[in-house]
Amino acid sequence: MQRSAAISLTCLISTAVLIKSSPPEVGFTLANSVQIMALSPGDPNSYSRPDLAVVTHTNLKLSVDFDAKILRGWATLYVKKCGITDELILDHKGLNISSILNDADDTALQYVLGEAVEYGEKLSIKLPQSESSNNTYKIRIHYETSPNASALQWLQPEQTAGGDYPFLFSQCQAIHARSMVPCQDTPSVKSTYSAEIKAPANLTVLMSALREEVIESDGATNTYKFNQPVPIPIYLLAIAVGKLESRQVGPRTHVWAEAEFIEQSAYEFAETETMLKTAEDICGPYVWGIYDLLILPPSFPFGGMENPCLTFVTPTVLAGDRSLAGVVAHEISHSWTGNLVTNANFEHFWLNEGFTMFVERKIDGRMFGDKFRDFSAIAGLNSLKEAIATIGENNQLTNLVPSLIGVNPDDAFSVVPYEKGHTFLYYIEHLLGGPQVFEPFLKSYLDKFKYKSIVTSTWKEYLYEYFHDKVEVLNTIDWETWLYKPGMPPAIPAYDNALIETCKHLTKQWLQWDENTSCPFNKSDITNLTSNQRIEFLDELLLADEILSQKKLETLNEKYDFDTIKNCEIRFRWLRLCLKGRWRAKVTPALTFVTELGRMKYVRPIFRDVYAWEEVRQQAIDTFLANKDKMMYVSAYTVAKDLHLDING
Repeated sequence: MQRSAAISLTCLISTAVLIKSSPPEVGFTLANSVQIMALSPGDPNSYSRPDLAVVTHTNLKLSVDFDAKILRGWATLYVKKCGITDELILDHKGLNISSILNDADDTALQYVLGEAVEYGEKLSIKLPQSESSNNTYKIRIHYETSPNASALQWLQPEQTAGGDYPFLFSQCQAIHARSMVPCQDTPSVKSTYSAEIKAPANLTVLMSALREEVIESDGATNTYKFNQPVPIPIYLLAIAVGKLESRQVGPRTHVWAEAEFIEQSAYEFAETETMLKTAEDICGPYVWGIYDLLILPPSFPFGGMENPCLTFVTPTVLAGDRSLAGVVAHEISHSWTGNLVTNANFEHFWLNEGFTMFVERKIDGRMFGDKFRDFSAIAGLNSLKEAIATIGENNQLTNLVPSLIGVNPDDAFSVVPYEKGHTFLYYIEHLLGGPQVFEPFLKSYLDKFKYKSIVTSTWKEYLYEYFHDKVEVLNTIDWETWLYKPGMPPAIPAYDNALIETCKHLTKQWLQWDENTSCPFNKSDITNLTSNQRIEFLDELLLADEILSQKKLETLNEKYDFDTIKNCEIRFRWLRLCLKGRWRAKVTPALTFVTELGRMKYVRPIFRDVYAWEEVRQQAIDTFLANKDKMMYVSAYTVAKDLHLDING
């Protein structure tokens, strides 16, 4: 039933996005214009044309080859013709296609592969000429991935915690699914999928779907079967293969990890069910069945990835005290904001991430109090200030709704859609009367647009429809500035700053202390601060105009033992503070920190900091070049741009 609903829905969505796509910007070159015109009218980062023929279900039968670093097999696409066309247009990036067949009779279908550009290639397939009931087709594509597929990270045994077995994991967001499977790589298309994955028998296969069964085939390999009955955008297709163990931590949740991480992970995420129930109270029923967590090796580039049924999590959140488990609250929130209701293209990414930050902090408020919710929002605002200063306050990529015509979404990735989006929603909530008024709207919005992909104007229209008695209030919002102008938000909510004042006061004391006088500080200054307050204290020092001298930094470390703290959020900020103060001895530890893990939140700022220090710039470049092949594609790609290197040349 969901599949047939997805067919008609996706055709309608694609048509809607066609009408609302962004206009090209002034200054575009002719070469860019030619490339753009070939792309989907509903998505500036996809070639596909789901408005003409749309994929409604994908069935994968793939084998995992660790020696060759490829996936090999076929994808059967269930296709519904929506408009006047004789072809199916897909996205493709570096795939080696051996044949494309009409699944009904195994006859070969003609296809044309376009010229390779940054986004990949356009794959045009002639639809079968035979009569089809309801204009539906099944097209089977035999292929294998490239060893350099940008969606896939192949790890050697020595790159894992155990050191004895290889590991594979995927990262398809934003537009890397096309390097893993021929597909309509646009979030405007939502479809179901099923899969059979053959892998070495001593390894476990997991996917962003419900596990159905494991078939022991020949002793050397096992075949894992999966089914995802809820329509999803293709960027949520995910796979992981490794030597994994699991622990049940809730009625709907298993934690998966290498043996070396499993007990720590089970402890760290023991509150997952509480977070899930809290999210359901805010957002409505959880539709995905299970909520499992996979703790990945350190090269994973994000804090978490909201793959349905299987959230990917960085091991950098294993702090030992659950202080960083808020990453899970964020990914749980995505089960509604992003996975259930999805941005139709990545120009509207804030509909995923801004809403998710908003729900995450509501979960925090329910669990730890509204003061903590506001404390987190203020900390996020500081991150937003730094991001906008780095990107440029007049750069259109700091718009809440930027234009991505000719822009790779990886180049646009920042905290802007997260924190500017959250600030906007918090502002609107209080403008309309507070949580008791806005939360019923939030639940209604998620229910109305569930299983759909939308653009910002769709959300705005429903906001006006729901609050039809408050149109005058809504009209006071400066919509143009909030959505389509760069820089900081035009208004900042009146957050409760009680928890952050302690951090600010301690920061002020350190900045004002004359280092030629006796030191007034001791360990007790931070004993009663939470981990999050210690993080904020370091953030305040980082954001201050004054630069701490090396002597002050040495004293700071002597009193508070920052060098010995394992919490990655604290360690990251401490190392950045040392780089800001030009403490030369900390350059190597900082670069070591970001080569031992791949989380872009840490990796990119530290590489940028070292690069900005001209005397040690070459050390940043040399370190990156020596380690880039161990990094996930998106990490290597973005850091290379930060260092002004062309690694593809």
